[in-house]
Order: sequence, then C-alpha cells, then structure tokens
Amino acid sequence: MMTSSQARSLGWAAVLAVCLAAVVVLSFRVHAVRSEVLLAERQLISLQRETLLLETEFETRASQRQLAEWNRVEFGYEAPRAGQFLEGERQLASLGEVRGPNAPDPIRLASNDGAEVAASDDAPMRSPVSGAKVTLASASSEKDAGAVFAQAFGDFLIDASPIRPARAETPARISAAAAKGTGE
Repeated sequence: MMTSSQARSLGWAAVLAVCLAAVVVLSFRVHAVRSEVLLAERQLISLQRETLLLETEFETRASQRQLAEWNRVEFGYEAPRAGQFLEGERQLASLGEVRGPNAPDPIRLASNDGAEVAASDDAPMRSPVSGAKVTLASASSEKDAGAVFAQAFGDFLIDASPIRPARAETPARISAAAAKGTGE
C-alpha cells in the first residue's frame, strides 16, 4: 500500500509532468508562430521590393513616353524604321561623297602588310616631339638593369621628397644651367 506522503509525492510529480508537457507544447506553438511571423515579414519585404521595382518601371516608361512626345513635337525626331538600317560596310561606303578639290586627305589607319621592318643604323628612331635620336635599352647594356632602375628610382625619390633645402634661383641662372645641360 501507499502512504499519504508517497501519494502526495506522486501527485506533485504528475502535476510537474503535466506542467512540463504544457510548457513544451506552448514553446513549440510559440516557435511555430514566430516562424510564421518571420515568413510573413520576408514576404512583406519581397513585396515591398517588387512594388518599388514596379514603381520604378512605371516611372521609367512614363518618362519614355514623355521623352518620345517631346522628341516628336519639339525636335521632330522619329524612331528608326527598318529601311534605315544598313546591311554592311559596302552599303555604308556607298553613302560616301566624292571629295572636293580642296578637301583634306582621309584619315588612314597604319597597317603592316607582313613586311618585316628592320632597324638600321642609317635610319635611327627619332622622338616625335623633339626630333632627337632615341636609343633603346638592350639586354646587353654595360650596367645591370636592376642597378639602373634602382639609381633612377632613388633619384626620383630624392626629387619628389618634400624635405630638401630651399634653393632660391633667379630665372637667368635657371636658363644658364639649362643651356649648359647641368640641371642645377
């Protein structure tokens, strides 16, 4: 047989089990409602984006109609017709006009027809700006390319440095130094 304290303990255990089951069922229900709310919020955001996209599309199309109306009324523009498109370069070339007697020569693109051009000593390369002879650096130069680069980069850094002594020069001294070729 069961004593009253055992029955009371068993009763409290049953009440605790029922409360625990109610809490578990309630938490599942809360999570289900929360996921439905999140799904509804995602759908709402998606619908807001779609509405914004449709509003933008509507405004764009309304603007296109307005622009087409202005083009037609104000400027007399019309959309191109199928007969206005050219079928190729020959048809485009046939639209060209004969040059007048004092017309400038047409612009031509440079092309290499497969002829190899070798550099010779009697026809050195010249600078298009100054006309001075241009010498190209070769792999067999006396100095190491890395050393030349390091020297040039060091000179560049020295010239570009904001920390240097101030040099007051007169315009006559600058022109005289340029004439000598000294750069001071």
